[in-house]
Amino acid sequence: MASEVNPATGPAIAALAREVEEFVAAAGWDQAPQLFALVPTASLLREQPELAGQLDPSSALTPVAQEPLPEGDLAEALGRIAWPEAVIGCALAQEIIVLPPSAESELSESGDAERLRQAAADHPERTEARLVAAVLRDGPGACVMRLRGYTKAEDAEPVDEVVEHPDLAPNLLDALRATLAP
Repeated sequence: MASEVNPATGPAIAALAREVEEFVAAAGWDQAPQLFALVPTASLLREQPELAGQLDPSSALTPVAQEPLPEGDLAEALGRIAWPEAVIGCALAQEIIVLPPSAESELSESGDAERLRQAAADHPERTEARLVAAVLRDGPGACVMRLRGYTKAEDAEPVDEVVEHPDLAPNLLDALRATLAP
């Protein structure tokens, strides 16, 4: 099944990451992490022809939303996931807090994850963001991050800024690749 599609280029996975981010963004902010299987569209249409009106048959892969992840530690939840061979890749959307580089020295190196999360959430220079990381089995990965309400001037209307780079979240990409390992 994995051989039916060859979306092994960086632009293809980047486009899927953008598609997932736009889908999640349509529901607004303050959402729990969401996981998506990336499956061959042709296979999906063969198995579920009733979806023909909802899917773009020219798309090599289709993101399929999965059941909500359990609350708690995301790394632990991802560590329990194993995808079937029919899944070519996966994507995760999660909301995060981004701090400026200058804030790193202000945060304690205590190792207490909950205290660090709270300090980041309370930091006056924090920016809320949504990060989408997507990977293909034995292929490239991509990341898209939407910064919430970014403005360059105080009197301007807040506008979300979208940043794309394949290495925005290397640890998350590795964790997603691990879910695809045989």
